[in-house]
Amino acid sequence: MEPEQRIIRFVTRASMVLFLLATAAGFALGPVKFGLGVAAGGLIVTVNFLLLSRTLRKSLKPDRLATPGSVLAKYYLRFVISAVVIAVLVAGRLVHPVGLFVGLSVVVASMFLALANELKHHMCKEAS
Repeated sequence: MEPEQRIIRFVTRASMVLFLLATAAGFALGPVKFGLGVAAGGLIVTVNFLLLSRTLRKSLKPDRLATPGSVLAKYYLRFVISAVVIAVLVAGRLVHPVGLFVGLSVVVASMFLALANELKHHMCKEAS
C-alpha cells in the first residue's frame, strides 16, 4: 500500500475513533453542554475532512480532472457553512465553547497520531 493511502486511511479511522472517545469522555466528565460541544465540533470537523477527501479523490481522477476553481469553491462553501453552524452553536449557547474546541481538534490530533505512526514505521524499516 502506498504511504499516502496508508496515512489517509489512518487519519480517517483515527478521527472516527477519537471522535467517539472524546464525545464519550465529554459527556462522562463534564456537563451536558460540554459533551454536546465535543460531539458537535467532532462531527463538524470529521464530516469536513471526509468531504474534502472525497472531493479531492474525485477531482484528481485522470478521466475527469477538475479545475482548481471548482475544488476551491467547494472548500470555501464547506468553510462558510461550518462557520455559520459554529456561530449559531456558540451564539445560541447550545454548546460549551471549550467542548466545541476540543471536538474541532479531533482531526488535528489524528494527524499527529498518523505522523507518529509513520515515524515509527520508517524507524522500524531502517532498523531492520
